[in-house]
Amino acid sequence: MMMKLVALLLLVITISAAPLGHGLIDQSPEGVQKWFEEFPNAKPKLTKLHFYLNNIASKKPPMSAPVAQAETTASSPTSFGLITVIDAALTATPGGKVIGRGQGFFTFSSQEELSALVTLNFVFTDGEFDGSTLSVLGRNPITQTYRELPVIGGSGAFRLAQGIATATTYYQNATAGDDIVEVHMVLYRQTLPGRDSDDSWAAEL
Repeated sequence: MMMKLVALLLLVITISAAPLGHGLIDQSPEGVQKWFEEFPNAKPKLTKLHFYLNNIASKKPPMSAPVAQAETTASSPTSFGLITVIDAALTATPGGKVIGRGQGFFTFSSQEELSALVTLNFVFTDGEFDGSTLSVLGRNPITQTYRELPVIGGSGAFRLAQGIATATTYYQNATAGDDIVEVHMVLYRQTLPGRDSDDSWAAEL
């Protein structure tokens, strides 16, 4: 009995002493408040990310699904009025190791070209930025080679981040509804001396 109590005590001590997840950033309300109190000491850090968004609609369950459309969408050459929800895998290489999810929706909003309003959260689940997110909101002219989308913020290691995401189609199967999009991000994130993670995770990508 005594050995079990000792083992339990050691387990509690180990858990209590374990470092915080999400890049060692405290995401509790108190932690967020303290972060902002120390914000005057923060420095913008240039960060580069490179990954792939794998939207495979032919997979079960599909990674994207239409949820609404206008009465005229079916006859529109640009799918005007269509809203599609997406929950696609983020990978370091095409079809490779999953490092997160791309979650949000596309609203096809142009009557002149195939273009969508993109509202998307990149949720990282592996590596240095595990638990952190980046939010993208902007216009995505799908047929263009390079599509520039604003990075408007984030959470965890990416609090108050700002930058640009450049998307380009790596693979597409229009019949199956599958596509893989290559994403390059260049952004500034705010770092506190001695507290925030470095870019080792990003460098590996």
